Amino acid sequence: MADWYMTVENEASDEFVEKKSRFIGYVKPVKTEEEAIEFVNNIKSKHSDARHNPYAYIVSCDGVINQRYSDDGEPQGTAGMPILEVIRRRELINVAVVVTRYFGGILLGAPGLVRAYGKGAAMALDAGSSCKMSLCVPMDFTVEYSLYGKIQNFIEPLEIIKCPPEFGTDVTLHLIIPVGMSEYISKEITEITSGNFLLETGSKSFYKIK
Repeated sequence: MADWYMTVENEASDEFVEKKSRFIGYVKPVKTEEEAIEFVNNIKSKHSDARHNPYAYIVSCDGVINQRYSDDGEPQGTAGMPILEVIRRRELINVAVVVTRYFGGILLGAPGLVRAYGKGAAMALDAGSSCKMSLCVPMDFTVEYSLYGKIQNFIEPLEIIKCPPEFGTDVTLHLIIPVGMSEYISKEITEITSGNFLLETGSKSFYKIK
């Protein structure tokens, strides 16, 4: 995985009816394959009375991309793969999608099933809203009060996460910074403060910046 990836922001669902069959698309952002499988099983349990619960997910873990899908009883290639293809086309990862079908008594044929499951996946992903996740490093800068305003003016327009500052003997600014900006910001704050600050850094992780 690079320094960023696209995924969905929220767990969500949407539905439609095609020739009396009810299709319900579900989506959830996930971080592990175990989370994806748990989500799929929860939807299957919720709709245990449905004819089919095909699914697909793409998860990146330790740099390894895991992709899985299932037609869940639909003709081979008509359900799970179309769902997976919608996720791929949108270049999303760490996402799981299930499209539940309540059979309405009218056969859709293979092309109709492919379109319906693709539509269900697309509607679910639209409902979940895509977002960019950036690899960031938490950085805490502790400075004298006299320097606080200057640093605030510098960081205000930057696309970083600004957590509430901590006011004590000095001021500690809690910032979450994309890794590609961390060196630049450290350099600028060094110049603003003439090196008069304390810095603590945390572990890198992925955050939604904007």
